[in-house]
Amino acid sequence: MKIKKESLQAPKGTRDLRGRELILWRRVSDIAESIARYYGFAEIRTPHFEHSEVFSASLGETTDIVEKEMYSFRTRGGDPLTLRPEGTVPAVRAYFEHGMLSEPQPILLYYNASFFRHEAPQKFRYREFGQFGMEVLGEDLAVAEASIIRIFSLIFKELGIEAELELNTMGDKECRPEWRKELISYYKKHLEKLCKDCKRRFKENPLRLLDCKEPGCQEFKQKAPSMLEYVCADCKAHFKEVLEFMDALEMPYRLNNNLVRGLDYYTRTVFEFVVTLKTTKEDGIVEERRVEIGGGGRYDYL
Repeated sequence: MKIKKESLQAPKGTRDLRGRELILWRRVSDIAESIARYYGFAEIRTPHFEHSEVFSASLGETTDIVEKEMYSFRTRGGDPLTLRPEGTVPAVRAYFEHGMLSEPQPILLYYNASFFRHEAPQKFRYREFGQFGMEVLGEDLAVAEASIIRIFSLIFKELGIEAELELNTMGDKECRPEWRKELISYYKKHLEKLCKDCKRRFKENPLRLLDCKEPGCQEFKQKAPSMLEYVCADCKAHFKEVLEFMDALEMPYRLNNNLVRGLDYYTRTVFEFVVTLKTTKEDGIVEERRVEIGGGGRYDYL
C-alpha cells in the first residue's frame, strides 16, 4: 500500500516540537512545575481520554467545546469516550474516584499535559496543545483563588513576562439568574446586529455573549449589565476578600465587567492574565492586540 504524501505531514492543527522551540518549551515547563511544587502542589497525570459524559455534564451542553470542539469516539465495545479538552474536570473526577475527599484538605494538584480541541487552526492555536494548570480542591475560602493567582504571577515574573491581571465575579446560583435575566433583556434589543455565534448564544447560553471576540459585538459588550450590580451579599463579600488579598500582596489588577469564562462550571471569582502584543505594519502603524496567556476561577458546583 502506498502512503499519500500528505500523510507524511503532521495532522492539521498539530506540530512537532524540536530544536530551540523544544528547549524553550522545556524551560517554561520546568519553571512552572518547580514553583508549583515549592508551594505544595503535587503532580497528577490523568488519562488522555475520559468518558464523554464527564465533559458534557460538567462543561455545559451549549459551550463551544461540547458543541463543536470535542474529539469524541466510540470504542469497539461501544463506549463513548472523549480526548480531554481541558484539565480541571479530569482532576476533579480523580479527586472523587480516589477518595481524596477524606484526606486533609485542601488538595493541591498541578498538571502539565496535552489537551485536544477541534478548533480552526490559526496562529498560536492548535488542535493538540500543551497546558499547565493548578487546582485547589476542598477549600471554600477566597484564599484558594488568591493563591492560584499569586503563583501564576510568580511564574510569569520568572519567565520575564509582564502580564496584566483582570478580575470579575460571576456570582452563584442565588444571584446569577437575575443578572442573566437582565442580560437577556438588554441583548434582545440588539439581537439583529449581533454576529452569527452570538445569536446562537443568546438562545442557548446568554452569559457567553460577553465572551465574544468579534469586533462588531464589542460595543454591546461594553454597555451590557454588570454582574457586580446584581451580586448577592455572600458573593460580594467573597469577591471583596479576593481583592483584599490582591492588595495585601501588592498585585495590581483591573476589574473587567465583561470577563466571563467559557465553561459552565465557574462560580464567583474568574480571572485572566493578558499581555499586549505590538506589531508594526508596513505603513508604520503600530497595531496592538491583547492576548490571554492564563486564566481560571472558582468552581464550587463542579
